[in-house]
Amino acid sequence: MHITHTFVQVAPDCQVTVGVIPPNRNAAKPTIPFLEYQLLSQNPYRYTLEDLIYEVHIRRQSYSAEELQQNADRIRAELFTKNHPCMRASMLAKKYGWGIHYDPEGKLAIYGMETEEYRRFIEGGPNGPKLVFAVRQSRA
Repeated sequence: MHITHTFVQVAPDCQVTVGVIPPNRNAAKPTIPFLEYQLLSQNPYRYTLEDLIYEVHIRRQSYSAEELQQNADRIRAELFTKNHPCMRASMLAKKYGWGIHYDPEGKLAIYGMETEEYRRFIEGGPNGPKLVFAVRQSRA
């Protein structure tokens, strides 16, 4: 799945009103939302969805540099033998108040729901990105 030129709006049932940094309860094995936040906030438009999933995976599994150098292709291939959800299912957009932009190349950046950039994306216009909402946390 290759998504491009799309903006994932915060879920309608999100409980926050500004982008909140996800908590990291375990330094030895950081949470997925924390890693997604860290990678996307520090490197906007660097990662595609697949690259982000891979980077989160290798950080959570604590692979050594040597192991990655020798087995990166195998690790990536094994990871993608199963399907992974798009960023509509990310807790960043469901719970923590971050909109997620896929640029025309499919690279990702996040924007707090309180920011001017977030408002510009949702106001759209004829050349704006496709707008979708994050998946709700609870059934309506």
